[in-house]
This record gives sequence, C-alpha cells and structure tokens, in this order.
Amino acid sequence: MPAPGLSGLKAAAPRWWPVVLGMLILYVPTFYDMANGIWSTEEQAHGPIILGLALWLLYRNWMPMLAASAGVQPSYRSGWAVLVVGLLAYIAGRSQGILIFELGSFLWLLTATILLMCGARALRVQWFPLFFMLFMLPLPGDIVSALTLPMKMAVSYVTEHVLYALGFPIARMGVILQIGQYQLMVADACAGLQTLLTLESLGLFYLNVVRHTSALRNTTLALLIIPISFTANVIRVMTLTLITYYFGDAAGQGFLHGFAGMVLFISALVLIIGLDTLLQWIVALRQRRAKETSL
Repeated sequence: MPAPGLSGLKAAAPRWWPVVLGMLILYVPTFYDMANGIWSTEEQAHGPIILGLALWLLYRNWMPMLAASAGVQPSYRSGWAVLVVGLLAYIAGRSQGILIFELGSFLWLLTATILLMCGARALRVQWFPLFFMLFMLPLPGDIVSALTLPMKMAVSYVTEHVLYALGFPIARMGVILQIGQYQLMVADACAGLQTLLTLESLGLFYLNVVRHTSALRNTTLALLIIPISFTANVIRVMTLTLITYYFGDAAGQGFLHGFAGMVLFISALVLIIGLDTLLQWIVALRQRRAKETSL
C-alpha cells in the first residue's frame, strides 16, 4: 500500500493535536528541569541530543506509520494497559524525584499513544526511535559506578602503554596518570559507562540512517561499535593527557577539556564511517568476484 500523501497527513493531523498538547503539558516541565539539572552535567549532556534525534526519527517514520495503520484496528487493550503503566511511572517519578521513572514514562506514553491511535503494526514501524530513547535514561548510580571502574582502568592502561611507546614520560597508578610533572585522574565523564552508551547510540543511529542492504555490513558494524567506542574513549583521554603535558593543567581542565569531548565524538564518527567504507569495499569486492565466478 503506498504511503499517504500530504492531504492524508493533513486530514489525520486534527486528531493528533490533543495528544501533542497533552504530552507538552506533561513533559515540558520535565525537560526544562532536566536541561537545568542532569542534562547540564558532562556525564548526561548527550540526553537532549538523543531526544532530538529520536523525535526526528519519529517524524521521518510518520508517513510509513500512517500507511501501516490504514485499515487496521487500534490495539485498545494493550494500549490502555501501557498508558496506565506510563502514567503511574510519571506520577511516581515526578512526585518522588526518580528521574528514570519520570523520563522513562515518556517512552511508555509514546508507545501507548501509537497503539491507541494506530495499532500494533504502526508500532513496529516506530520501534527504533522508541528503543533509541532508552539511551537518554539516567541509570542508577550504583550500576554506573560498578561498571565504570573497570572501563576507566582499561582506558588508563591502554593510554599509558600507547603514550609510553611513543616516548612520553608517563606512568600510571590505577586510574591516575602521571605525565611529566602533572597528574590526571581518568574521570567517569572521560571513560565511563554513560560515555560508552552515548557512543553506542551514535553507532546505532548511523546504522539506522544509512540502512544498508548488506547483512554482513550491518552485522559487522553493530558488533564493532563497542571496540570503536572504547577506541574513541582512549583517543579522548590521550588528547587530554597531551594537552595537559604541553599546555599545563589549567588548559587540560578548562576550555580544551570541552574540546576533547568534541574529539571523542568526532573520532568515533570517523572510525564508524571509515570502517563502513572498508566494509563497503569488501562487500563490493565479494559481489564482483561472485559475478565473475558465475560467468
């Protein structure tokens, strides 16, 4: 069935406006508090980026969603059940200050809205934007701390050995790096679980946008997102270490610290695109050889 045209979208718009208004009333205060609270910290600064990209993905899938819902009955039973769970999570999270409940309820209510308005088939069209939003949820501190320490140790270890092999005067004790006269502690924001999850989300977003037809390309990229994220973290810590070594501690902890954060995302994106280009070449080479064999 072809996707509905612009006239179909305009015809469907009036019944969505009350839903949009209700969501704005509920979540504008939430997002405002997050923007002035946890999203203003370095560990959770990816939150609004994830939200913006997810909303764009929902918008991009809007016409296919409407096409999938044509002639299909809404899923009232499951929709109302999900709606109740989402409202209870919102009330508990908003009243008790439990951010993962308050922000997580946004996903529940979006899911309930799609089920009630369009049905389960439409929900399948929008599954990735809803899954993608999971990356903006703040995880419990105990879980983050337990998983972050081994990651920081690994990043510190690799940074020390790479820079030492390049001839820099560097030593390490745990997550503390000593280079020249300066000491640096690898912080959670530099090599922690949230940073890894942010880079994971970047890789998955790239996969969803490019939508390769090759299963080899998609599978290999998905499997290598974790080592790519780890490598980008190492590059960031190395950059901060060298900035401190050459320009002093004030430069490392000041403006250039934020610049190192840009290095993290740029290096991760370059690694993903570079690997994807290599996989494209390998896939094309395999297809060419298969074609030559069949002739």
